[in-house]
Amino acid sequence: MKQIKTLLIAAILFVGANQTMSAQAKIAHVDTGEIMSKMPAMLDAQKQLETLSKTYDAEYKKMVDEYQAKLKKYEAESTTVTEAVNTDRSKEVQDMQKRIVDYRDNAQKELQQKETDIVKPLMDKVKASIQKVGKAKGYQYVVDGSSLLLADGPNLTADVKKDLGF
Repeated sequence: MKQIKTLLIAAILFVGANQTMSAQAKIAHVDTGEIMSKMPAMLDAQKQLETLSKTYDAEYKKMVDEYQAKLKKYEAESTTVTEAVNTDRSKEVQDMQKRIVDYRDNAQKELQQKETDIVKPLMDKVKASIQKVGKAKGYQYVVDGSSLLLADGPNLTADVKKDLGF
């Protein structure tokens, strides 16, 4: 009787352990940062953004140089002109300052929007590829390995790059 109880308990433990093992999810990881940084379309996008940024920077520098030259000129002439002229010049300088600040703010917003417009479709493409590769390899979960403290499981980064064609 004691042996039957022992065998019964052993059988229950074996069945329970077997079900626990089969219930575990298959998990892999991928480094989306590496994929995005080496993706040819992303490299082209970065060049576009850099060119646009340089254009904005050049225009901003031109406006600041013009502002500084005018300010210097007005300061040098301030003692030789009337109070009314100095008041008008002061308003003109303040308007220039406001235009410069507005230009800088708008340029930053436009750059951020352009970056979002360019990067989102690329990120969607990478995400679709990760899902495709993960499902093809039988994984239930694929996590971004760049934020993991320990990424000891299967790495799908190379497979995703291959799927994307680079």
